[in-house]
Amino acid sequence: MAQLIHSKVALQDGPLVPAEYRLVAVESLILGETMQLLQRAGTVLLSSVLGCLVQSSPAFPQSPPAASETGPQHRGSARDGQRDFDFSIGTWKTHISRLQSPLTGSTTWVEYDGISVVREILNGHANLFELTADGPAGHIEGVGLRLYNPQSHQWSLNWANGKTGILGVPTTGEFENGRGVFVDQELFNDRVILVRNSFMDITPDSARFEQTFSDDEGKTWETNWVMTFKRLKAADTRR
Repeated sequence: MAQLIHSKVALQDGPLVPAEYRLVAVESLILGETMQLLQRAGTVLLSSVLGCLVQSSPAFPQSPPAASETGPQHRGSARDGQRDFDFSIGTWKTHISRLQSPLTGSTTWVEYDGISVVREILNGHANLFELTADGPAGHIEGVGLRLYNPQSHQWSLNWANGKTGILGVPTTGEFENGRGVFVDQELFNDRVILVRNSFMDITPDSARFEQTFSDDEGKTWETNWVMTFKRLKAADTRR
């Protein structure tokens, strides 16, 4: 800047002027050069900003993103599982094997025999499972409400024991390849565990249910409740 000012002053022609007027001239020259530099810098900065805005995408798109931009849309193409529990509608001869003390290392099982009845409700969006059984260890009575969610395409299984009358934590899941798996997380003996309910070996006249617990975040599972079902025909229920 100093060299530029010196050059401008030296090139001026004409008689010498008093020092105070020369000082004013120099100050005016400095101010003029400064304004020119600021204008150039502002032009460059504005050009850079405009370039970035043109190249970048808008912060708020004017139309919703395409499905391919938001990941796979699983729910839109998920299989409708509303009829998956149709196999269970009816009356069943039911045998129960129950592990007496789960997650303690116990190997003592107790047995029960009884009847279970499943009825369709809510136009197929739900069904009601009623169980009554007896054995050397006592009497079992309970009810299960199975609800289908058409948005998630999953079922929730809700169980209430006849002794407590309290609806438990729902297990949630679905059927795949003829097997239904339903999982939840709950407290058991003051510990947080995973609970898994599974339906398997399904035929028109038989099925199997297993409940398993895991207290190591699903690394290992212990079976503690098994039910086998044999369909009762109309003639059998009249006996």
